[in-house]
This record gives sequence, C-alpha cells and structure tokens, in this order.
Amino acid sequence: MGLQSMTGFGRAAAEHQGAAIAWEIKSVNGKTLEARLRLPPGFERLEQPVRQAIQKRFSRGNVQAGLVLTRAAPAVQPVVNEALLAELAGLARRLEAEFGAAPATADGLLSLRGVLETPDGEESEEARAALDGTILAALDAALAALEAARREEGAALGGLLAGHLAAIEALTLRAEADPSREPAAIRARLSEQVALLLDAAQPLDEARLHMEAAFLATRADIREEIDRLKTHVASGRALLAAGGPAGRKLDFLSQEFNRESNTLCSKSNAASVTAIGLELKAVVDQFREQVQNLE
Repeated sequence: MGLQSMTGFGRAAAEHQGAAIAWEIKSVNGKTLEARLRLPPGFERLEQPVRQAIQKRFSRGNVQAGLVLTRAAPAVQPVVNEALLAELAGLARRLEAEFGAAPATADGLLSLRGVLETPDGEESEEARAALDGTILAALDAALAALEAARREEGAALGGLLAGHLAAIEALTLRAEADPSREPAAIRARLSEQVALLLDAAQPLDEARLHMEAAFLATRADIREEIDRLKTHVASGRALLAAGGPAGRKLDFLSQEFNRESNTLCSKSNAASVTAIGLELKAVVDQFREQVQNLE
C-alpha cells in the first residue's frame, strides 16, 4: 500500500433513465477524517452510505463531496376517469331534456374537476433503489479517482521525504566524523581551558578541576544523539517503505529529529558541529512541513 497525500480531486458521472448524475469530491489536510456532503433535496437518505464509503477508503483529511442530479420532466399522460365522465354526461343529457339546457361538449366535460386525472409522480421503491444504486456506483468511481490523485501526490511526497532522510543521514555522519570529536582534539581543548583556570588569580583545587573537566567532556559528547538520529532515519525509511496512513507516525518522528538536532546544537563545543546542527534543523523543518500533507 503506497503513501497517500491528503489533497486531491475526483469526479465521476453516470446516467440513469434520463437522469444525469455527477459527483465532485475534493479533500484537503485535516487532523482526522471529516466529510462534508452536499446532496440534493430529497436525497438525505444517502448521507449514511456516502459517509461509510468515504470512511472505507480514507483515514484522514477534510473531504467535501457534492452530488448534482438533473432529471428531465417526465412526460405524464393524463388518465380519464370514465366512470365520472359517464355520470356527468348522463346528468348533462337529463338537464338538456328536462330544463332545455345547452348540450354538453366534450371539452366542457373534460375540463370538469376530476374527469382528467394526472398520475402520482412518486417513484416506486424499486425505482428509487435502482437510482440510489447508480448514484452510489458513481460515488465509488469518484472516490477511486480521488484516491488515485492522493496516491500520485503521496508518491511524490514520499520521494521528497526520502531525500530529506538522506540529507539528515549525511549531516549525522558529518557530525560523527567531525575532527572536533577526535579524542586528541577534545583533550587539547580541555587542556587549554584547564590551563586558563589554573592561571587564574584565585587558587583552585586541581583534582576537583580535572573532575569537573571530565564531567563537562561527558556532557559535551554527542554519541547518543548521533546514534538516535541514525535509528530515526532507519525508522523513517521503514515507514515510507510500508506506506499506508503513516502521516501521524512520521510527524512524531519529525519531532524526535527536531529534539535530537536541538540537543546536538546545545552540546556542541565546536563551531563546525554547531553549523552542522543548524543545517540539520533546517532539513528537519522541511521534513516536518511535507509530512503534514500525508494521510
């Protein structure tokens, strides 16, 4: 399963017995999965299955789904109520015979209320279920298009993140190999600092001084930070290779990268290592910014 971005767009159209169906779905970044639906009046019954279809495919992102349904006006044929028409025709003949009323005309009789009936336009349960099935099938096609767009962008993000991990690894190795971390360089630097303190006007306990110097040397060691950075790089690569909804885990990993780069800078006792730490922080910021777009 590949990585997915949280941004994308999908569209699908279908037709059902003269009805034009069109879905448009887009998604943007979000901490959780949130679906906002725009359905035509009378189709509120589809809200639950639409939400379930979205939840089946995605785990994060703000998804907006809109359905447009256009139906041609049905050609409804009026039905003659023949029983009522016969009754009214008979009444008209009696009025003509008994009272000399004008004879009834066909158009006059047909214009009387109840003679011509328009069939009820309500859909049967079967017709409604068939329409709903076509609408949901079109929704599935639109969601598939959205998922494909998200995967395409997710693949591009994966390449960027892999590049950032490679840069973090290279900077870590530079810090590890920096000449300032050589034992001889550390001893020389501490010797200079101890000599300056011993030359101070106020007498100092030389044994205590060397103990403090050893403590400071231990505090300044960045071996643990380098080891953890290497481990985090390996974890990041494993997450990218596994794919799926890895955005939250990679975001947590970016926080760990940031913590280690901060510690490396604070422990540094050489300008070269500090420069590496600052460059590392910049790459970590770029890594975290891109991770925010992943599902």
